[in-house]
Amino acid sequence: PAALQPHQPFQIIVRYTTADGPAIWWLDPELTYGNAKPFVFTQGHSVCNRSFFPCFDTPAVKCTYSATVKAPAGIQVLMSATQSSYLEEEGVYQFYMEYPVPAYLVALVAGDLIHADIGPRSRVWAEPCLLPTAISKLSGIVERWLTAAESLYGPYIWGRYDIVFLPPSFPIVAMENPCLTFIISSILESDEFLIIDVIHEVAHSWFGNAVTNATWEEMWLSEGLATYAQRRITTETYGAAFTCLETAFRLDALHRQMKLLGEDNPVSKLQVKLEPGVNPSNLMNLFTYEKGYCFVYYLSQLCGDPRHFDSFLRAYIEKYKFTSVVAQDLLDSFLNFFPELKEQCVESKAGLEFERWLNATGPPLAEPDLSQGSSLTRPVETLFKLWTTEPLDSVAAASSVDLTKWRTFQTVLFLDRLLDGSPLPHEVIKKLSECYSSQLDSMNAEIRIRWLQIVVRNDYYPDLYKVRRFLENQMSRMYTIPLYEDLCTGTLKSFALEIFYQTQNQLHPNLRKTIQQILSQGLNPLPAIDTTAVTTDTPAMVLEDKVSEATNGAISLRDVNVSA
Repeated sequence: PAALQPHQPFQIIVRYTTADGPAIWWLDPELTYGNAKPFVFTQGHSVCNRSFFPCFDTPAVKCTYSATVKAPAGIQVLMSATQSSYLEEEGVYQFYMEYPVPAYLVALVAGDLIHADIGPRSRVWAEPCLLPTAISKLSGIVERWLTAAESLYGPYIWGRYDIVFLPPSFPIVAMENPCLTFIISSILESDEFLIIDVIHEVAHSWFGNAVTNATWEEMWLSEGLATYAQRRITTETYGAAFTCLETAFRLDALHRQMKLLGEDNPVSKLQVKLEPGVNPSNLMNLFTYEKGYCFVYYLSQLCGDPRHFDSFLRAYIEKYKFTSVVAQDLLDSFLNFFPELKEQCVESKAGLEFERWLNATGPPLAEPDLSQGSSLTRPVETLFKLWTTEPLDSVAAASSVDLTKWRTFQTVLFLDRLLDGSPLPHEVIKKLSECYSSQLDSMNAEIRIRWLQIVVRNDYYPDLYKVRRFLENQMSRMYTIPLYEDLCTGTLKSFALEIFYQTQNQLHPNLRKTIQQILSQGLNPLPAIDTTAVTTDTPAMVLEDKVSEATNGAISLRDVNVSA
């Protein structure tokens, strides 16, 4: 209006509706660990936050933000912000993010949360009953990871690096919200997965948060680079053998996905085409992470020494921080940083052209040399061969292997390969159960769910009671959906229905609806279940469902159980 003077404050009221979302997840107390107070969290990735607040919901646009949140006494509110304050008498929290971020990185969580410092710039937040476990798992080591990352890629620019553990309804494993990583509490019992997932989110502080993909069609710019940086950090802190083992486990899953999807499937491109109306999260899969990682690893190999590539990435971050980029920005910067490679026309090397990396379907054009992990991967390969070579006369040798002495990633790699070979001969599954079932009972959920999937895919009835016991105690997507999918693919759908009706009230309405859909396939409609609180699965939830839906459940969610 003409009456307004420059810099004079004015108010705009926006009324709008959106079909996407919801970003906001409301939980009754029964869906928390403490069962004491309600809980709420948001999940913005990739285009959910338009249902949270009016915004330019694209990673190409970044801005600072401030927020005022009023909450009842006894409810702790946190946001992905660099500054916060609390006026106790008014019950009002004030938040300010001083650096520009894309809309999807604005996040809020509120509930019965308490904290403990675990380092000079880090604290963990969790429900009171979980906090001691979170402290014991992470105290001291997060600072070690941050320091390693800074030595590789330059200063950590966000001030604090805090972590909040969310109830099992959180729809993905982890989310790299700046200053405040969100992570599902279920992962606390799986130490090696916890390490990898948190380090991946630490890496996003540079790749994804500081420098962001300008379009969702190039998500690999965040995920491929973050995965590469994560593995550089784990190599520095845990050694090359551990990193190679984790990489072998993930690349195994990538090839499993490739086999099921077919090599000409367009979702296997790094540069995917986003059609109007398609949710970007539907395009997010292991190729985004692992094929993206392989391309970044290939670029690092062109330099000869990974430390030279680290120097380039430091310069790349410094040049583009707080902005959004496209693939050409990364590749042009790379060639300008290494003029000798530009002179050699490495971007046009036959069969390994940069353009082919970005736009060809199929597996990665080159994969890393993982021989430094052979001390950890060779025992897995040996044991797998003992169990799958006819005739089965080496059970004695196989049964002498003590899986409790193995790393988690060794055991899951072994079990994943048995899953690939299922159904197995009845004699084999019977002997496997005799040798390992009791050992596996005491292990973490990442291991147990894989053994239980083997039980289900092989219709091994003596261990079915363990499947029931597991599902009776799980409330998260990543530990329920894979088993329900396998139960419904085989002859055990009635068994699945029985468990579901017993446990449905402890599941979040969105998860309940997803399981109903799995159970309904090929059946008459299920009896009505109270779905008054059910909303459409959010795009973020599709992050773990999308590939399964694309292949009618052919791919278990264990293959796409990845952090954002």
